[in-house]
Amino acid sequence: MRIILEEHPHLLDPSELLRPEPLFADKELSKFRDYSVDENDPIKERVRRTYRLMHKNQTVDFVKSRHDEWLSFDHWEGTIREGLEKLNELVDESDPDIDLPNIIHAFQAAERARDEFPELDWLHLTALIHDLGKIMAFYGEEQWSVVGDTFPVGCLWSDNIVYRNDSFDGNDDGENPKYNTKYGMYEPNCGIQNLIMSWGHDEYMYRVLKHNKSTLPDIACNIIRYHSFYPWHSSGDYQHFSAPEDEEIKKWVLIFNRYDLYTKSAKVPNIDELWPYYQSLIDKYCPGIIKF
Repeated sequence: MRIILEEHPHLLDPSELLRPEPLFADKELSKFRDYSVDENDPIKERVRRTYRLMHKNQTVDFVKSRHDEWLSFDHWEGTIREGLEKLNELVDESDPDIDLPNIIHAFQAAERARDEFPELDWLHLTALIHDLGKIMAFYGEEQWSVVGDTFPVGCLWSDNIVYRNDSFDGNDDGENPKYNTKYGMYEPNCGIQNLIMSWGHDEYMYRVLKHNKSTLPDIACNIIRYHSFYPWHSSGDYQHFSAPEDEEIKKWVLIFNRYDLYTKSAKVPNIDELWPYYQSLIDKYCPGIIKF
């Protein structure tokens, strides 16, 4: 495998980085992302309720209101480490695979990326901070507009969105002819980066990194921006909006998805021992005080 040059991390075709099925997973792959309905299972019911609120309320107008609220970056200031340590107190209400604080998932994902690609330090840090946008939940944002899968607003909803059949009932955009068609308010092949995504931690953390002038490569920022856009990267939907440059983003997101999804388990890494290495990456790519 060719080594990626540090100053040009996008030059390697991500197809060269593809790996076989993740044998490190603690359960059968088909058991991950189980969104079946079971009213007697409190976790499944918590997940279903979270998505119901998300799908009912994520409209074009709502997302624009969140941009106005959060993209002023005046809610909190702190280091990346301080932000990650806040995730000790957050359990993602949309996740059927793990019921542990989010910081554990962050280190699980980062360590697996580090194990498979030790030379790609930017990928290790990307995995560590990919969910850091969930910090919004500590400053007034409801979890249904922080966590979970994402999708474009302002166009027809994909059939492969979680709980698609009835969870969008009551969403005003479904009755709006400007938004409820295949292309909605967009043009064909406009590019995934020109879609307005449902509001959540993905888009927010992408914007935080750009606002604070992180030196992480653009592909790392786009991994964070689209890692929860499952209907696109895993189901092949929304291709009618795709531009040629989107294919490289998708390949990298799928590489990252192995660490985001299949490392979730009850095994807790020794976070105290791992901090020095990851602090060195924070100092390299996202140093100092970050405005959220």
